[in-house]
Amino acid sequence: MSGSLPTEKRGAARVEFSRGIDVHMVAIDGTWSRQCQMTDVADSGAKLKVDGSIEGLALKEFFLLLSTTGAAFRRCELAWINGDHIGVHFLHGKNSSKV
Repeated sequence: MSGSLPTEKRGAARVEFSRGIDVHMVAIDGTWSRQCQMTDVADSGAKLKVDGSIEGLALKEFFLLLSTTGAAFRRCELAWINGDHIGVHFLHGKNSSKV
């Protein structure tokens, strides 16, 4: 990975996938969604490759659906953007789901 990516700041152990895992980003209010691939994951967050433009989307907080039924999901906030890749932090709290 390029030294310009924020990956060097990561403290948590991460699992990288040779091929991205298909996941789905969905707005908290359900007004938008995007297909994406999770390319790595840790307890604290993940790196996603987003299909299509993210311009204009409210990315401060959103759901990341980890299953096709939506039964497994994490509430996320945007950490960084680099082209078609984004970093997300998983939000923990009484209103967040655990996988």
